[in-house]
Amino acid sequence: MRADAERNRRQLLDTARVVFAERGLDAPLDEIARRAGVGNATLYRRFPTRGELVAAVFRDALRELVAATERALQVADPWHAFAGHVTFLCRLQAEDRAFADLLTATLSGVPELERLRSLALTGLAELVDRAKASGHLRADLQHEDVVLMLMANAGLAERTGRLVPAAWRRQLSFLLDGLRASSATRPAPSVGRDAVQQVMESIAKRGGLS
Repeated sequence: MRADAERNRRQLLDTARVVFAERGLDAPLDEIARRAGVGNATLYRRFPTRGELVAAVFRDALRELVAATERALQVADPWHAFAGHVTFLCRLQAEDRAFADLLTATLSGVPELERLRSLALTGLAELVDRAKASGHLRADLQHEDVVLMLMANAGLAERTGRLVPAAWRRQLSFLLDGLRASSATRPAPSVGRDAVQQVMESIAKRGGLS
């Protein structure tokens, strides 16, 4: 690749990372091209689909997320492993709107990212199961409930991030206390895994990633 072509590609990726973080995965591609200082044709020549651009931007970040999940599974205390990793995920969402989408959307249109996201969520489910088995996490928490928690945190971060960027931390502290087995009360019925899956697919569709 010629030096100027590689420079344009790097500028597009760096700019896309910033714009996606600010506006989410459905950010206008025209805005990315404009802020990168290149024409739309250049963007589409390098990345013919939104999915290819998203994969190029977030491939390494999702690999690191999988590695972070694996590190959490090595923490000896199951409650601290679960609570610490959920806090880590919520912080990622608060800092980067694209990650808020990546964690809660199916990515069937971007198979490589879907594989990595699925690995991360499988690890998160294992953290849930370990904490439940230890008796510290309430036994009625389902895997899909944690995805809904992340969706809720994403919405809070989106609405408060600019003016009150730390608001998510306080809400999460209340939420984690409520998830302790010693605090459990009878919950409303689960919405079910299929319903949560449909929501995740709708988020992907909104971002053009399905």
